[in-house]
Amino acid sequence: MNVKDKKIFVGLSGGVDSAVSAALLKKAGADVTGVFIKGWYPPGMLCTWATERRDAMRVAARLQIPFRTLDASAEYKKSVIDYLLAEYRAGRTPNPDVMCNRDIKFGVFYRYALSEGADAIATGHYRKGEKNQSYFLWAVPREILSKTFFPVGEMEKGEIRKLAKKFNLPVSEKKDSQGICFLGAVSAKEFLIKELGSDNPALIYTLGQKISSPNGSERHYVIGKDIENKKVIFSKTRVSSAREISFTDANWLDDPRLITKAQCRYRGPYTRGRVENDRFIVSEPLAEIPTPGQSIVFYSPRLSSGGAGNDSGELIGGGIINA
Repeated sequence: MNVKDKKIFVGLSGGVDSAVSAALLKKAGADVTGVFIKGWYPPGMLCTWATERRDAMRVAARLQIPFRTLDASAEYKKSVIDYLLAEYRAGRTPNPDVMCNRDIKFGVFYRYALSEGADAIATGHYRKGEKNQSYFLWAVPREILSKTFFPVGEMEKGEIRKLAKKFNLPVSEKKDSQGICFLGAVSAKEFLIKELGSDNPALIYTLGQKISSPNGSERHYVIGKDIENKKVIFSKTRVSSAREISFTDANWLDDPRLITKAQCRYRGPYTRGRVENDRFIVSEPLAEIPTPGQSIVFYSPRLSSGGAGNDSGELIGGGIINA
């Protein structure tokens, strides 16, 4: 990681991954500035952003680096919240973390950093291992990824925790955040019911979603929705008979001809196949139903020295599932 004397703005979220990222960059000789990105938060609902910002400030103070707060609430509301609610109202299942990365962390934050004289940005994203997050990076333009550092991208969580203690960071024991990026401790279901109402379950459920019976003895999956009649269709299996998946809004980080597999859900199974225009032609039965609105993310079998790789190969790009 050749960063000596480079001016790098690090997105400090208040968590351990971004904190260790900043510490590693400073140790490597970079001129580091920590930036907390303030998003949009549901009014009247419990949210932890003030606590997260305080923890980010404590990390910056411990590392003796400048700290800034970037107010991206207006962009957040438009690019993430409005998009999310519009998709659910249309009966689709959005992926807000993908849009948060594309439009906020690698959009608003990236442009802000460069306007302030930074040479590059850095985040605490993982690019391999059990917590690999490359699935959420497919929509980031290639030129922005080329100016982004991922200091902990190839580490395991245990190694990061050890480094946090070694650097004596105040968040070394802090638990990982869960759920949608902008909600913090608020559950996605709670937020959706508040915004969309509770009288139409077809708006809340997503295709392929696993549902347990009241006594927990059986599991069913959502295989269809009827928004107009407020109905949800269940089955005991979610295996799909589809032989292809159509997609839109493709973003390519490398040649699509390199693609050998795709993932239709974060931490979901990989499916082998190839891309032809705006379709992914599968070469084996799909293990689950493709969900319109979700991301289909493509990989090649090889790893490269740049970009966002993972254990199953190099991230080639992705798109939004149509059907």
